[in-house]
Amino acid sequence: MGPAAPNASFIGESNTMQLKQLIDQPSKLPTIPKVGQQLIATFGDEDVAISDVAAQLALDPVLSARLLRLANSAFFHVSHTIGTVEAALQILGLVMARNLVIGTSVAAAFKTTPGLDLRQFWRYNLYTACAARWLASRADVDADVVFTLGVMHGIGQLHMQTVMPDELVDLNRQMSILDAGRAQRELEIFGFHYGDVSAELARVWKFPQPLVDALRHVAQPLAPPNFSDLAAWVHMGSWHARVHVLDLREKEQLASYPAEVGRRLYLAPNWTPALAERAHHNASMLMPPLVELTDGLEAMFD
Repeated sequence: MGPAAPNASFIGESNTMQLKQLIDQPSKLPTIPKVGQQLIATFGDEDVAISDVAAQLALDPVLSARLLRLANSAFFHVSHTIGTVEAALQILGLVMARNLVIGTSVAAAFKTTPGLDLRQFWRYNLYTACAARWLASRADVDADVVFTLGVMHGIGQLHMQTVMPDELVDLNRQMSILDAGRAQRELEIFGFHYGDVSAELARVWKFPQPLVDALRHVAQPLAPPNFSDLAAWVHMGSWHARVHVLDLREKEQLASYPAEVGRRLYLAPNWTPALAERAHHNASMLMPPLVELTDGLEAMFD
């Protein structure tokens, strides 16, 4: 006898309605602090004043303390202690400070997700964000925005696990939520996948439309007619993160490598050891170890 069919509450004729049903539950929607919402509103605002943002952050002592802790972490290699939020904003820049606050806020919104190894999930998300940022920084792309997308790209999975746990029981037994084929299997069963849910949450939180669109396509960047570089860089970062978090063997790494996505990004295969060795490329462009690349940022998800 095959696995039991998922609960029918999210399976029907209208996939759009199913997704709408998943999001239109105000009591179950994750919320982020007001200052996080205010920082999201600064996307695209080139005239925002650092002092105004610092004043907003000062109203939330917990977020302010977390920002200072992260600003003084090994990740930023700051030569002296940063003692004020305004100094952190001046040194880190608004975009990266916003990333840290958003990442911390989103993690806090999903403090309890039964049945999931949240420590593993957030490590994977952080690895994805930092790997994607490292790759994008070597191309003509806003690497800090790519980092934002990397932090955000998997939150739909957490929301699905929270709102529709019964429907996911059998699927969770069949494959890890980090499995590369997870999005496609969700699409086959429910008519939408976690990327769609991540995008809808970002829409509710009033993220800019280009970021909402990119989040929708991170899992399957070749699916839409218009190729999104932003989604593709995060997709590549997620592959690298999955390799390390799931401890994939070299054969599994090579078999799962999204070569066509890399080709569309003009990404030479010399940035990760297994690929460089197979292609006999100079390994001088190897990405640093992910533990080193993310050093200090784990505090976002404490």
